[in-house]
Amino acid sequence: MSKIVTLGEIMLRLSPKGNYRFVQSDSFQVIPGGGEANVAVSLANYGHASYFVSKLPTHEIGQIAVNGLRRYGVNTDYIVRGGDRVGLYYAETGASMRPSKVIYDRANSAIAEADPSDFNFDEIMEGADWFHWSGITPAISDKAAELTRLACEAAKRHHVTVSVDLNFRKKLWTSEKAIAVMRPLMKYVDICIGNEEDAQLCLGFKPDADVEGGKTDAEGYYGIFKGMMKEFGFKYVVSTLRESFSATHNGWKALIYDGKEFYQSKHYDINPIIDRVGGGDSFSGGLIHGMLTYKDQAKALEFAVAASALKHTIPGDFNVVSTSEVESLAGGNANGRVQR
Repeated sequence: MSKIVTLGEIMLRLSPKGNYRFVQSDSFQVIPGGGEANVAVSLANYGHASYFVSKLPTHEIGQIAVNGLRRYGVNTDYIVRGGDRVGLYYAETGASMRPSKVIYDRANSAIAEADPSDFNFDEIMEGADWFHWSGITPAISDKAAELTRLACEAAKRHHVTVSVDLNFRKKLWTSEKAIAVMRPLMKYVDICIGNEEDAQLCLGFKPDADVEGGKTDAEGYYGIFKGMMKEFGFKYVVSTLRESFSATHNGWKALIYDGKEFYQSKHYDINPIIDRVGGGDSFSGGLIHGMLTYKDQAKALEFAVAASALKHTIPGDFNVVSTSEVESLAGGNANGRVQR
């Protein structure tokens, strides 16, 4: 299978049990996870040689994160050990009209303070087929933004396909800073993934869509996809389209454009949602696998949407599903019957 490299921060998620609120809880579950790490786990589950690039402290808390990746087959050879702390985030799971809530405690993490000399990106990209990153990584620090740029440059030198999930996080940076940092990085990107909010806040594009009102008209994305492709030269532009009816009931589909044809996936009605953290990452992992495996944008997109729909039913950040499970759902088997 393919060698796939992802770069980013893996954190430890601290969550109350079930739907308890922070203030009700006297203990928290510890769950490793983080954008590109979640993608790496998905791709390892699909049988690829999945490598995660980051920096983590040498102490036992750092080892929890490393062990979390190794458990699911991710190669950790490119995780540099050092620095002082692992980033944390607290996640409270919402229900019905009460939204989920996230509180970050990730400032000055090991990867946020990492230096370019910590990594040999030419060695890392040697023999790689794909490199994936997200907008979260350059958002965590100026140093991490520089690491992202250097990794992208190395990927291009080694003729590696590059994908990005724009993944805007308002708690990490402003739209103005995001646009200033992200737009110059787009020249390295072959496949751009992002929803309507990401496109507006990271790149300055605005579609005609009302996600908060529960409306996601795919027609509103056609113009923005064409504009993004014309300006940045992407080979593909992809977006998930989420309809948020409540914290536990969402509609889910996606759209892809290759410069010639638009394709809209089938629609999934996800109810109840068990855990939507990592839903976008599982989509990215599914899309990468689909693009490498099927060589057909429609089949790739259907695999990605099905993979992400399944993630909404699984607790934790990682999408622990097999290729056959995703293919079964993408093929129309959504009845949830016991598989014997």
